[in-house]
Amino acid sequence: MTDLDLTADVLVAGGGPAGAWAAIKAAESGADVILVDKGYLGTSGATAAAGTGVWYVEPDPHARNLAMASREGLGGHLADRSWMARVLDQTYANMNELAEVYRYPFPVDADGRQIRRGLQGPEYMRRMRIRARRSGVRVLDHSPVTELLVDAGGAVAGAAGHRRQHDGSYRVRAGAVVLATGGCAFLSKALGCDVNTGDGALFAAETGAELSGMEFSNAYAIAPAFTSVTKTAFYAYATFHHADGTVLEGAGSLKGRSVIARALLTEPVLCRLDRAGEEDRQAMRLAQPNFFLPFDRQGIDPFTQLFPVTLLAEGTVRGTGGIRLTGYDCATSVPGLYAAGDAATREPICGGFTGGGSHNAAWAMSSGTWAGRAAARHARTLGARATGRPVRGAGGAGLRPGTGGRLDHREVVEAVQREVLPYEKNYLRHGDRLTPALAALDETWIRARQALRADDAAAARARAAAALAANARWMYASALARTESRGMHRRDDHPGLDPAQHHRLIAGGLDEVWVAPESVRNAAVAS
Repeated sequence: MTDLDLTADVLVAGGGPAGAWAAIKAAESGADVILVDKGYLGTSGATAAAGTGVWYVEPDPHARNLAMASREGLGGHLADRSWMARVLDQTYANMNELAEVYRYPFPVDADGRQIRRGLQGPEYMRRMRIRARRSGVRVLDHSPVTELLVDAGGAVAGAAGHRRQHDGSYRVRAGAVVLATGGCAFLSKALGCDVNTGDGALFAAETGAELSGMEFSNAYAIAPAFTSVTKTAFYAYATFHHADGTVLEGAGSLKGRSVIARALLTEPVLCRLDRAGEEDRQAMRLAQPNFFLPFDRQGIDPFTQLFPVTLLAEGTVRGTGGIRLTGYDCATSVPGLYAAGDAATREPICGGFTGGGSHNAAWAMSSGTWAGRAAARHARTLGARATGRPVRGAGGAGLRPGTGGRLDHREVVEAVQREVLPYEKNYLRHGDRLTPALAALDETWIRARQALRADDAAAARARAAAALAANARWMYASALARTESRGMHRRDDHPGLDPAQHHRLIAGGLDEVWVAPESVRNAAVAS
């Protein structure tokens, strides 16, 4: 029995920036909107935990051409300039909207002009929550989705989940659903990423949607060994050292992170931000005060003293893989289902290289805007049928197990992390290591399908564990299929760039994972 049964034109799953923009824009389009969040809209997710840059470029053709060109080579030339241009246009409009609607306190330059290339995450998301509520969006906090609902024809028609603070279930029947549930960081403890367990990708795949770019999901961020704060941009000012204090040659933030990973396999790596001048140091403290808090508490001056560093996996949060989109409206291949933010692939604007903070922030507000508006349009075309359709749950692993005993979600999480967190498996990739890792993940998935079960209160944890396993399998299957090094995907056994593989890889499937070049798969589907 469902404790809370609701209807809406549009349901948005996820309370980060993409979800907030989607909900607001759907509501402004005249839709009745419900937003559900695993955490609390305004404080959950990576953006709410810190400041972020934004890919904000003035509408000057030369400046924008440079901005687009700067990422194309890094991403293996898999990005699409038409998408890039649209994101630059939408981000410019949305940032200006923030300045007008919120009177947002952007800093100013020497000429008194606002600098709109960054946002303070806590304040940004606090104001987005206020705006969503004022737009009429109904918000269910601490209410993780556990599965999507589909109608008799397979179209997405809502979602079901659990209300943690009320210890009760809920169901929302809706004309359209926007998945803005974030990426998958495999519970690596990266700042703000504990809610980013790839749930949306699993939900989408269970309805028949595809993934894209999952091989570009091996992002690792530099962090002090004693904290989870990942602000890799600051390490552009760093010099890295061996444990004995000698310089670790070739180590760096943008280029040379693999040198750090290889060194960490055998010894501690030390760091000092000694290349930052006094003006840089002051600017860094103003931009990211939380970066310095752990240092201040331990009495460490990161500019003059050595401190140990580690690498934390950020998976598809800073990678580019995610749910495949079929057009500019951020629709998926399943009717009624849309994706935005880190839940969706960012290949259109980043190709195979991380969007970092700035591109991902621009993508979140842009894709959220488009998905919210499109979902509202789709719901209108259904009329009264939108919320009156018979529906069924699409969820599998963790919700509807087989007869294979009982498996705790923590066992699944540990089994997945053994295969995806170690640098030598996921970051320093080689077919001889990827193949047995994928085989182990396949076995974990089989066990999860048969025996992963939980009562209603723990269903979200079981589903998150299943999502980790699913994302890891798509990631490694895609990594094995791309027998070259392109973007962030680096194969020690295939170190070169192969012109014949200048295509995107799409993936899908649950019990049987498949991977295919996008053009080939599209031709097969069309026939």
